[in-house]
Amino acid sequence: MGASLSNLTTTYGTSDSSSGRIGLGDIPENCVACVFMYLTPPEICNLARLNRAFRGAASSDSVWESKLPSNYLYLLHLLHINSTSSLSKKDIFALLSRPLPFDDHGNKDFWLDRVTGGVCMSISAKAMSITGIEDRRYWNWIPTDESRFHVIAYLQQIWWFELDGAVKFPFPAGVYTLSFRLHLGRFSRRLGRRVCRFEHTHGWEIKPVRFELSTSDGQQASCEVCLDEPDCDDTYTNHKRGCWIDYKVGEFVVNESEAITEVRFSMKQIDCTHSKGGLCVDAVFIVPSGLKGRRRRDIMK
Repeated sequence: MGASLSNLTTTYGTSDSSSGRIGLGDIPENCVACVFMYLTPPEICNLARLNRAFRGAASSDSVWESKLPSNYLYLLHLLHINSTSSLSKKDIFALLSRPLPFDDHGNKDFWLDRVTGGVCMSISAKAMSITGIEDRRYWNWIPTDESRFHVIAYLQQIWWFELDGAVKFPFPAGVYTLSFRLHLGRFSRRLGRRVCRFEHTHGWEIKPVRFELSTSDGQQASCEVCLDEPDCDDTYTNHKRGCWIDYKVGEFVVNESEAITEVRFSMKQIDCTHSKGGLCVDAVFIVPSGLKGRRRRDIMK
């Protein structure tokens, strides 16, 4: 892409008045801005390097307002930013594309996807109600750089496993996917290498875990998943151990951007005929359903 831009700039970037040739530099800035309406923010930023007209169009408020969600002023209000007179629309997009906490404890944050402008959200395990979390015989909080919140909940062993939470937020209109980010086994760093231990990991292959979500307007979704593979104790062939997995719970639809939507979610395995343990719980993610095919590291940024 860089080489292509360089060639364009050299060959067509400016007009040659002596030869009468017309280049990209002769395109009116407002025409360039109209084209930019159909491009993604990364594409706009790349093309801004071509010439002065493209650079000016890439800073146009009309271009960047089209990339912002319709309720971006309300999102700024959540951050206690009531005046935007000193901010361009490009500045606002840059601000909202960073993870921004919107609760008093910093356990819930949202951000705009840098490609689509869609609103994404993550909710830490710290913001959830977890049965037995106060008893260190069952649960421990483990600091780690593998979580955007820098801490995860680790379950050693328990009979009644139940976790639930809720969030109220002015989601822009659209379809959203909710998922839990989980990890079987306890991981650590040893001599610079990531090491996983599974001495506490058991019980997840016997009965499935039930995931549920519901919204304030009556939408519901649920699914049941076995978190471990039965009859597969070999770490190298068990693809559910030793890595973070996003378990999709379901989707919900938001029809009005101005309304507050409450989303409730839960994860439980309350069959007390057996114990279970060795599970890390990081967070719940809510992202536009169109992003579900993108790589997790892009969403985690």
